[in-house]
Amino acid sequence: MSAMKVHPLVSPWGRFGLYSFFIDAPEPAIVDTGIASSPAEGMAPALRAIGRRIEDVRWILLTHGHIDHVGGAHALWELTGRRAQVVIHEADAPMLRSRRAHVDEYLTGRGRYLNDAEGEAKVTAAADAVISGEMEPTMLVKGGETISLGGDVTVSVHSIPGHTPGSVAYVIDGRRSVFVGDAVQVHGAAGGFPGFEDPAAYRASLAYLRDEIRPRHLYLGHPYRRTDGTPYGVELDAEQAEEALRESLDIEDRVGKAAHDCLCAGLKETDSAYSPFAPVARKVGYTADPALEPSSFFTSMHGYRTHFNQNT
Repeated sequence: MSAMKVHPLVSPWGRFGLYSFFIDAPEPAIVDTGIASSPAEGMAPALRAIGRRIEDVRWILLTHGHIDHVGGAHALWELTGRRAQVVIHEADAPMLRSRRAHVDEYLTGRGRYLNDAEGEAKVTAAADAVISGEMEPTMLVKGGETISLGGDVTVSVHSIPGHTPGSVAYVIDGRRSVFVGDAVQVHGAAGGFPGFEDPAAYRASLAYLRDEIRPRHLYLGHPYRRTDGTPYGVELDAEQAEEALRESLDIEDRVGKAAHDCLCAGLKETDSAYSPFAPVARKVGYTADPALEPSSFFTSMHGYRTHFNQNT
């Protein structure tokens, strides 16, 4: 266990990098897979540089079903000779099985507020371009499972819904090294706003990570931003992890209160780019482009609206 290392693997995607992680265990694992081009263009050369082969990967651990995390899964599975086990939570498995599931997610959520007549076509084209293939996962999880990576290396699976229904944390047992994908948003990434589908579940999952898991090493899906706008890296130590979790909870609390006030007052359509949630943007000082995909502002606002409607 002491000799085992975790290596970040960065794959290009336009002006961004996509992050996966290689767990150098007896049965090597890769956490998250970027998009269709990521395994060949990012992962394979990065592994060669550390003397490892992508063909030897035996576990593909998916933290959730979003396009930039599962898009490369089929391509990576193919490069392993279809020998790797592909693991995803049952609630997000439809995103691995079907490109259309990504379009439906857009249409039933953030797409309602973007007033983009070409939105469905754009998301359909993106899914066709960056998802390497539809596939059935080889292992479905719910949370509570333990996966052996050979030798004395085991990974426990923890359900942490909120960002998506099937978000999970993979924890390397005995090390408290925790891979959370996009489940710890702080102030969000490029869009500058935290994105989650279910605010109550998101908050509960953050508290669970803080109080029960207590990460010693926290691996993020993107370099999320602090309150002052500076990005974290994707590898956080214990102190940084505690800060990121605390700030994520604080930000959700402020956004949640603003959303509650807005929803209680009644939604009003205006010519604002943030309509019908313009009061929330004003109250929390959000001034970035709310339409920047994956439109985290509208994703979260729709989550609050759904939660509010279910509890009134």
